Amino acid sequence: MPPKMPDFSSSGKHKYVKLGYQYLVNHFLTLLLIPIIAYIAVEFFRMGPKELLNHLNSLHFDPLHILCSSFLIIFVSTVYFMSKPRTVYLVDYSCFKPPVTCRVPFATFMEHSRLILKDNPKSVEFQMRILERSGLGEETCLPPAIHYIPPTPSMESSRSEAEMVIFTAMEDLFKKTGLKPKDIDILVVNCSLFSPTPSLSAMVINKYKLRSNVKSFNLSGMGCSAGLISVDVARDLLQVHPNSNAVIVSTEIITPNYYQGKERAMLLPNCLFRMGAAAILLSNRRSDRWRAKYKLCHLVRTHKGAEDKSYYCVYEQEDNEGHVGINLSKDLMAIAGEALKSNITTIGN
Repeated sequence: MPPKMPDFSSSGKHKYVKLGYQYLVNHFLTLLLIPIIAYIAVEFFRMGPKELLNHLNSLHFDPLHILCSSFLIIFVSTVYFMSKPRTVYLVDYSCFKPPVTCRVPFATFMEHSRLILKDNPKSVEFQMRILERSGLGEETCLPPAIHYIPPTPSMESSRSEAEMVIFTAMEDLFKKTGLKPKDIDILVVNCSLFSPTPSLSAMVINKYKLRSNVKSFNLSGMGCSAGLISVDVARDLLQVHPNSNAVIVSTEIITPNYYQGKERAMLLPNCLFRMGAAAILLSNRRSDRWRAKYKLCHLVRTHKGAEDKSYYCVYEQEDNEGHVGINLSKDLMAIAGEALKSNITTIGN
């Protein structure tokens, strides 16, 4: 039996604790000055206008004192505004919507599997059990090269899939936000398994004729964490480059990674992964605050112990008669949703 699900009932409290700590760190100097200013204001009100005027007349300021005081005020103000982290906004995002011709219902997928793996019926049965427990719907899609029997995963077809998913998501983002290619200051593209030369980020730069001084990054080989790492990279760059726009493109190219062998661990991605991409616009411009959907908070990475692995992987169980059953946790979405709610903040919060 799988271990008991962890209790996420207190995740909301943890969220507000983290947000409160972040607010305290970011506004420490302001919170320190508020009681001092309040105390001075109360003393001024107690003294009255005549006594205050007498105190001011009794003070003798020379030009050196005035110059030093002005320099100190300017220095403290500069340090405060320079050390204050810039707010990063998620202005908008766009997800790739595949064409109807790429749709792969369960019946179509299993029929292709039977033809491709006709000499290995156990692998076909394994994929069928995985699909039944995967949570995928009948509207999921695979790239055109995988629709052939047998599939034709070539470099050309892989690049065609990359161009389809990335450019479609980018075009939709441009339409939603009114962003122009020349307005992109930072570009981060992540794709774990497909890393061609020239890179996918270079493909985007050449397609949209981005500026020659655009700061581009291409992340690969980082698995499912690549999307989070991309946001982290863009956020750090926006902290040091004021008045900038950053575009993140996150995708996974399915074509070159379709497996046609007998290893069950390798057959698993065939059943769980489908084509898709997302393009995200981040900005640190104050003018974008009013149209932004979210304000980016600090990113928190959580690590689960070995006892929690059953919540996000497939495991096999053998019954008394020796039959092996496949179990895929249906709590994946619940766990991911709780993690997302604890690490994202709307503009109103």
